[in-house]
Amino acid sequence: MSPNASSVAPKGIQQYIAARQGGPFQLINAPYPVPGPNEICIRNRAVGLNPLDWKNLHYGMMVDSWPEIFGIDTAGVVEVVGKNVQGFKAGDAVMSLAGHGGRAGAFQDVTTVPANYACRKPTAWTFEQAASVPICYLTAVASIIKGLGVPLPHLRELPNERIPNLDDLTSPMTPGATQPQVKPPLLTSVLVIGGSSGVGASAVQLLRDALPHLVIITTNSRAHNQKVTSLGATTCVDRNMKPDQIAKAVRDASPNGKGVDAMIDTVAGAMAGNKEIFGAFREDGPKLYSHVMTGEKLEVSEGVKAATVFGRMAFQTDGGGAAMTKLVDLVESGRFKMPLEIEVVGKGLGVIGAGLEKLRGGVSGTKLVVSL
Repeated sequence: MSPNASSVAPKGIQQYIAARQGGPFQLINAPYPVPGPNEICIRNRAVGLNPLDWKNLHYGMMVDSWPEIFGIDTAGVVEVVGKNVQGFKAGDAVMSLAGHGGRAGAFQDVTTVPANYACRKPTAWTFEQAASVPICYLTAVASIIKGLGVPLPHLRELPNERIPNLDDLTSPMTPGATQPQVKPPLLTSVLVIGGSSGVGASAVQLLRDALPHLVIITTNSRAHNQKVTSLGATTCVDRNMKPDQIAKAVRDASPNGKGVDAMIDTVAGAMAGNKEIFGAFREDGPKLYSHVMTGEKLEVSEGVKAATVFGRMAFQTDGGGAAMTKLVDLVESGRFKMPLEIEVVGKGLGVIGAGLEKLRGGVSGTKLVVSL
């Protein structure tokens, strides 16, 4: 333990484990975890439920062995910190990306994660709200930087100093120049497939912050149009139309009706033989397709530059090591709002299984959360 560690003696915890593929879940007792030098132990106060959780349960998508502990999002209070950790102390309220199994999974009393996976909980957010955000935000970061090659200003700026709009800069500057040279933006338009999903709503906000003049078109159900446009989307297209109809509607809404430069697909909207959606691309454009990993088979049209992304890739980006810490600045400056409304499905580890089944049945525009 570091000098900042809690003085509470290690004690047992409960874990909500999936005994085997398909379940059932079981509550078991386990020893209190010991953090590594760069890790923190978080007493979970709320956990988010994600599609990957039930995909892991029913399909073993990212499971090496059973039994396993799932849960990707958490918010709670730091109890113990590793000896090298400087940014946290016992008693800090935090939110965090959790891990894929074992002591890093969120579905247990105490989760142990690398310190850079966590950040201070924004004061205005409840634990339940905070637990709904990390994986959605990080996946959106990865989809934009890794998938589209667009840098995000909140990961690059100096304290108290925002850099100029990225679409007004050259990179690098001409030798001897004292001011950035103006050039046309690399991207003028992006389609976000699944704009009312957690990742989609996060991506819309990050794109708007990075490229203020970007035309952002989303697909989502009409019921969510007002929410998505309030977060920064230029216009919304009804996701219930056929793929070729969506493609036409997107082209019509794009600059000069020529189509979009890039797509972020958060919900496998271009999967399952729906390649017609790629007709929304501008014919002479870069045709960038950033696809969030869903486990679905990826099929793209000729000439489309596809990249598959996932949340942890955010930490591998320029400035991404501080992606979570910088999220708090983004929230408190008003540049990032809650992507989704939350629904608390119950309290206690024992309700997680029922919550995942509700999620499996289909939830739109809402993040399911369990209070602990």
